[in-house]
Amino acid sequence: MLENLINKKKFIAAVYCIFLFSCLLIFLSASPLYAGVGGGVEAKEHVDIIEALKFSAIFLAGISALFGLGLAFAAKKFDVKTDPRVEQVLDVLANAHCGACGYPGCRQYAEEVVMNPDVAPNLCTPGRAPTAKAVAMIAGKEVEETEPRVARVFCQGGMSRSARRFKYEGVEDCRAAVLAGGGDKACIYGCLGYGTCSGVCPFDAIIMSDDYLPIIDPVKCTACGKCAQACPKKVIDILPLSKEVLVRCRSKDKGLATKKNCRVGCIACGICVKVCPYNALEIKDNYSKIDLDKCKVCGLCVAKCPTKAIMDSLPHRPNALIITEQCIGCAICTKVCPVNAASGEQKKPHVINQDKCIGCGICTSRCPVAAITGTINYPEVAQAAEAKKAARAKAKAEAGEQTVSA
Repeated sequence: MLENLINKKKFIAAVYCIFLFSCLLIFLSASPLYAGVGGGVEAKEHVDIIEALKFSAIFLAGISALFGLGLAFAAKKFDVKTDPRVEQVLDVLANAHCGACGYPGCRQYAEEVVMNPDVAPNLCTPGRAPTAKAVAMIAGKEVEETEPRVARVFCQGGMSRSARRFKYEGVEDCRAAVLAGGGDKACIYGCLGYGTCSGVCPFDAIIMSDDYLPIIDPVKCTACGKCAQACPKKVIDILPLSKEVLVRCRSKDKGLATKKNCRVGCIACGICVKVCPYNALEIKDNYSKIDLDKCKVCGLCVAKCPTKAIMDSLPHRPNALIITEQCIGCAICTKVCPVNAASGEQKKPHVINQDKCIGCGICTSRCPVAAITGTINYPEVAQAAEAKKAARAKAKAEAGEQTVSA
């Protein structure tokens, strides 16, 4: 981009020089008519129009040729070659100019993804998978499958659940309201609810609820990040769509103050930390945080949270089922089940009580033979089990080859 800008400036300078040279030529051509001080000019009684027109035509043709040659030279000298694939990539992009790819606009990203081998073809999040595949095909790159992402609001304290310090009367915009002493909300870390995020969303994925909280449509949301950038309280993050269990509070106040300001705020009681079987939670800055890499979306912390600050976006968790042909009766599921839904005798097939099962998937992840299916994490567990089985088979085959060669 900087090189293009320099070339454009050079081209303008060349045209300007040609213009000045032409003006100088005209001046020098006309100056002999006025040579001498007070000299008279010979006048003719009759003007030969044909000769005047010929002279004018020849003069204009000469000036035009001079300009043409100058422009042709400048165009050749400062020509910037562009790859035709840039326009092809630009045609398949979402052209939202949202900046989610990290570049100022879609053209800048199209140029970089074609010219720079290190730029990935899947950075246009509004276009999602189809756009990524099309860009990769045009640019001659391989596209990696990425998990869909969506904007999440880390505040549940609407007008009916949170206290206000004063009545705000002004422009209904969070960026304007925050100038009034940090906003009218008693919790200075919470969403102000004046709709700045919905106003900047280019895809109409955010609407404001009757309780003055943003509601994000995961189908329309493209994870462009404009709402997160515009939020003055920084309570909106772009996260993987599969991470449905989140602590929807970021109040750094101590427990008593948080409880006074908001009925659904995290009071840092630590219960969620104790019940999490994957050690995914920790208390930091007076509120609970979830490590998304460790979290398996089991939902146990959601059920135990006394203030309901942990929100579960999954509408339903499927219950666990036992595949009797694979179950070896190790009884591990009975030991790890938090609601005592698994039962059975040692070395005999076990069963799951569907009425008790909450679909947390803990038994599925701990089963040594991947015999428990039906839970939300079963595909991941089954894939890991197949990979482990293939690795054992490969190691066994290599050991057999070494024995034969010996």
